[in-house]
Amino acid sequence: MIGGLPGGQYKPLSPEGIKDIHNTSLRLLENVGMEVNCKEALDIFKEKGAEVDFDKRIVKIPHKMVENAIDTAPSKVILYGREDKHNLVLEGSNVYFGTGGTVLNVLDWETNKKRPSTLEDVAQFAKLVDALDNVHFYLLPLYPTELPKETVDVNRFYAGISNTSKHIMGGIYDKAGLLETIKMAEEIAGGAEQLKKCPFISFITCVMSPLKLENTYTEFLIEIARKGLPVACPSEVLTGATGPVTLAGDLVLINAETLACVTLAQLVNPGTPVIYASTASIMDMQKGIYLGAGAEPGLINAGVAQLAQNVKLPYYATAGMSDSKIPDAQAGYESAISALAVALSGANFIHDAAGNLEFCMTISFEKAVIDNDILGMVMRMVQGIKVDKETLAEDLIAKVGPAGNFLAEMHTVQNMRKELYFPTLADRQHRTEWENLGSKDTRTRAREKVEEILTNHKPLPIPIEVYQKLKSKIKGLM
Repeated sequence: MIGGLPGGQYKPLSPEGIKDIHNTSLRLLENVGMEVNCKEALDIFKEKGAEVDFDKRIVKIPHKMVENAIDTAPSKVILYGREDKHNLVLEGSNVYFGTGGTVLNVLDWETNKKRPSTLEDVAQFAKLVDALDNVHFYLLPLYPTELPKETVDVNRFYAGISNTSKHIMGGIYDKAGLLETIKMAEEIAGGAEQLKKCPFISFITCVMSPLKLENTYTEFLIEIARKGLPVACPSEVLTGATGPVTLAGDLVLINAETLACVTLAQLVNPGTPVIYASTASIMDMQKGIYLGAGAEPGLINAGVAQLAQNVKLPYYATAGMSDSKIPDAQAGYESAISALAVALSGANFIHDAAGNLEFCMTISFEKAVIDNDILGMVMRMVQGIKVDKETLAEDLIAKVGPAGNFLAEMHTVQNMRKELYFPTLADRQHRTEWENLGSKDTRTRAREKVEEILTNHKPLPIPIEVYQKLKSKIKGLM
């Protein structure tokens, strides 16, 4: 299914609830404030009229400043691919799915063993995603554990860019790495202005819940805003730990924290394409550990979609993760439930939706292929039921009449691919045929699909002359 279909059918919050949550967030920002551990950010807030306590590093942000930032931030952000067919139009309730996580482990599809992730995995997973129709973007999901920190950023981004023409988003670990990554992307784009005009990369700068902007990510946010490049600022509330155990309280914190980042980005550079964002999840109250899956993360992210729509900002959400250790039935139902809820809420940019296992600590190539089918079915449900003269089929029903058959009708041929989703992995064979082909389960078929894609798929390459130029200019590029 094509991305960008409008959601918004599922609304866990009432209009009154949205208003109460938003107003509570504004009161907290104005009366309690944010701890800001970046000197430059403190100076910016002070210069623009916020109440700043430099000793305690507390910034109290007037509600008018927040509202002005909301008005200044774009309601529509386009994240470009290297091919136009992969452009993502983030606005309203348009829905797209992609990867995410920045995990340290891979469930090796050849050996079935968990191992540390490598740069080659970043590249190979990008190649896989490039071939999966229902995974619309590549948020860098793996950390190359064999590389020194100072070369991670530029190599992760290049591994993604050179193996898929879909949009690339990622976190950053080093300021020099951020600047080198931007420089590299400018070279590929044909210049700084061209990259700013059609950004095929974007960035993530996180908030520490509750109510804290730490130094490094805040420095990154300021630098990215100055460049005018897209940036998502996710609040990372953990229900019952870094946020209240009540979901409404979590939504208050998420709204306050991400709006604080939206405000800072607009103070630095009005019009910065900043994306309202949440990676909220829950804590297992029995074991005291993070959970990626469950009903509540889907509810939270669906509720945040309504809050983002309320302020008319594009929304970066999370859904589709599983806490299972392998791509099994648990992985399937956990991923499907949250992906469906968040997509139907109209979240724009839903990451973590392909390949994540084990509390978002392990990536599975096989699960990504299975998730591609799940996401295709989810997008079919987002599409809904079209009602017009053609689909009502009154004349056709009258023509076929009682006890007739529609199989041979041209109407069926013309509409079947518009109305029905055809999965690429699911088994729909008769049992005897399935047995004759080896009685393969879903994971086995997924493993074969992974091998087929990685062996035969050819992503749009970076021209060799561009790569050679990058090697001569970008320090540490492999």
